[in-house]
Amino acid sequence: MKPVAIIGGGITGLTAAFYLRRAGVPFTLYESGNRLGGVIQSTRRDGFLAEHGPNTILETSPKISRLVEDLNLGSRRLYPDPKAEARYVVRYKRPIAMPGSPVGFFTTELFSLNAKMAVLREPFVPARRDGKEESIGEFVIRRLGREFLDNAIDALVAGVYAGDPMKLSLTHAFPKLAQLEAKYGSLIKGQVLGARERKKRGEVAKDRAPKFSFDEGLQVLTDALGQSLGEAVNLNTSVLGLAQNPAGWTVRLRSNGNEVVAEHSAVIYAGTAFRLADLKIETSQAIDLRLFSEIRHPPIASVVLAFRREDVAHPCSGFGMLIPKVEGFKILGTIFSSSLFPNRAPSGCLTLSSYIGGERHPELASLPADKLVSTVCEDLRVLLGVRGKPVFQHTMFYPRAIPQYNVGYGRYKDAMSAVEAKAPGLFLAGHYRDGVSLSDSIVSGCNIADRVMEYSESAPQGNIVPALT
Repeated sequence: MKPVAIIGGGITGLTAAFYLRRAGVPFTLYESGNRLGGVIQSTRRDGFLAEHGPNTILETSPKISRLVEDLNLGSRRLYPDPKAEARYVVRYKRPIAMPGSPVGFFTTELFSLNAKMAVLREPFVPARRDGKEESIGEFVIRRLGREFLDNAIDALVAGVYAGDPMKLSLTHAFPKLAQLEAKYGSLIKGQVLGARERKKRGEVAKDRAPKFSFDEGLQVLTDALGQSLGEAVNLNTSVLGLAQNPAGWTVRLRSNGNEVVAEHSAVIYAGTAFRLADLKIETSQAIDLRLFSEIRHPPIASVVLAFRREDVAHPCSGFGMLIPKVEGFKILGTIFSSSLFPNRAPSGCLTLSSYIGGERHPELASLPADKLVSTVCEDLRVLLGVRGKPVFQHTMFYPRAIPQYNVGYGRYKDAMSAVEAKAPGLFLAGHYRDGVSLSDSIVSGCNIADRVMEYSESAPQGNIVPALT
């Protein structure tokens, strides 16, 4: 049979390729850049380790654990230091530990008495049944009140999407919350009763899922995936267009400055939504992908700084801190990287990974590196008592980062399904469709591989086309 074309060498494309190879399905992976892994990249320098993008993976599905074991990476997987369980939310211009129990919630200074009473009333708030799509902000205000939105959920949204809670769709950005209300009529009831169903499926809620990394950072995972794929990978190869034919797909490519074509049985698009919008597709039914250019991707900068331990007043013994907009800071949040995992900083030093930009301050993400560092240092000075200059710094700018699942995002998902229906053998997967977290993207890669294998059993047969060289 002809090989499957995989467009995009990020975590979704790599995972799909890995499981196709294990099933004996031939494929060729095309990556326009000069490396695999997408935003996953780890830099080791002078004894410090900096992650360019995400810092951890949430173990929400058995498929994630299976991937680690299938790659023989179990011995290199690291879970956070048990002493780093505390998570902080900023209020009153300082980080306050989030409560870890019902008793802790009712004694915390994070929320007023009115906000705490709103949580007690939540099971009695009528569920919305009129079918109107709400933002996560509107949903939280309706069920828990404004204070809970401003001082908790806004910070969470910044940490996950770098987004605006009054724009993000409850249905698409936080589907499990929407399902809890729809099924149980209450978030609190749903958390209790839904936990039993998740246990049966082997799934874990994201707020309770174990987090992990690897001894040399998350790039360990993408490096292992890439090494397992061998010569089926083509770097520096851009896909210019696709044409459907009776035997499958003709893929038009630019590689090493030359335009060439390759024949494939099916195509997995595992790139970004904004690049999908530029892809030219020829099929018997007209397909226009320009709609996907409308999906919002705000800019984000990652700023990893290290300080001498004695130059940071806060113990930084937890996971990190999230910062609500109402607190007036410029950074969205900070992960206490060297408190989570060993070997992220030399002895006597502390590594802090901060994020800036997003929908809250998009203009700040593109600042020059020195301005980014000074802006982050100023916030850390107030929040964590940081003084002195960093002994290590690493910045990374993403001009179009996380896709925003804003209200109305369903039309994009419907359009994706329509594209697949009009063009059998073309499959769309990745963070623009199946969830923005790293764990979502891994599961997306697993699932799309399964779908392609099912399709391949009935696809037109032909000769295997070798990878480009």
